[in-house]
Amino acid sequence: MNSQTEVPTTGLTGRPAADAMGQSLPGDRKVTIEVIAPGAAERNPGKYVARRRLVERVLAWTVPAVLLGAWQVSAMMDMIDVRFFPAPTTIVASSIDLIESGRLQDEIWRSTKRIMIGFFLGVLSGVTAGLLLGVFRTLRAALEPTLMALYTVPKLALLPLLLLIFGLGDTPKVIVVSITVFFFMWINVMESIISTPKGYVEAMQSFDANRWTMFRYVYLPHSLPNIFVSMRLCAGIAILVMVGIEFVQGGDGIGFLIWNSWSLFIAKQMYVGIVTVALMGLVFSIIVKAIGRRVVPWAPNDKTHGLA
Repeated sequence: MNSQTEVPTTGLTGRPAADAMGQSLPGDRKVTIEVIAPGAAERNPGKYVARRRLVERVLAWTVPAVLLGAWQVSAMMDMIDVRFFPAPTTIVASSIDLIESGRLQDEIWRSTKRIMIGFFLGVLSGVTAGLLLGVFRTLRAALEPTLMALYTVPKLALLPLLLLIFGLGDTPKVIVVSITVFFFMWINVMESIISTPKGYVEAMQSFDANRWTMFRYVYLPHSLPNIFVSMRLCAGIAILVMVGIEFVQGGDGIGFLIWNSWSLFIAKQMYVGIVTVALMGLVFSIIVKAIGRRVVPWAPNDKTHGLA
């Protein structure tokens, strides 16, 4: 709540107060001061944040519930073609059948195994390349143009070549995922190193810090928050790439389940696969975010930002 108070311009000593330019104000003039009362966030920050988080959780669950409810009602009232958009209850029943038969678990495991291996290799190589090219300017000048040219090549276009080299096993699929993740990680990590504030660097240089000390106490801590943000981004990208690969080449995996169900016109199984992919991406992103909060506690997060 805001309020206004009028106070005389004469100071406590009885002399006229001075304005911002140092000019004395007439003694009979008054200045209006706007007083801003503290809000709920300032009076009780803990209670305010808890209430705000409760509202956010309710909204997070309410929106999908309303959408699913509208979908269910539309299917029951024949407002949509259930051959293409089966009711959510039908999709749930189909998922139960797939779980009881063990097929859904098998497809999820096969895809998850490939995704995790490709993701790990891509993150490891991408972070290493990003750190090296960010710290060493000469190395960046030598390799960045070539890597940027390769970055624009569609990664799925490399799949036929990799199939010729490595055969029809999981190796080509894992390599495509790792290459995709590598380029996203490399660019973000390198730019994070380059954008390190000069004040940090100059402060360490004033103490005659060597290159390793600069890397350990300046470049790496500064880039770690961005590394985990990039990993969250790549978690979803890795799943998307693997599903695309299993569309065009593969006899198993969650992507094959979606494509095969579409080919056989089994829409309910296709939606089970689509929902499963969405849940895999959500869980993967949550895991990476949780690890990032523990490894990088100084990084900004939703606990300290966005309270307004």
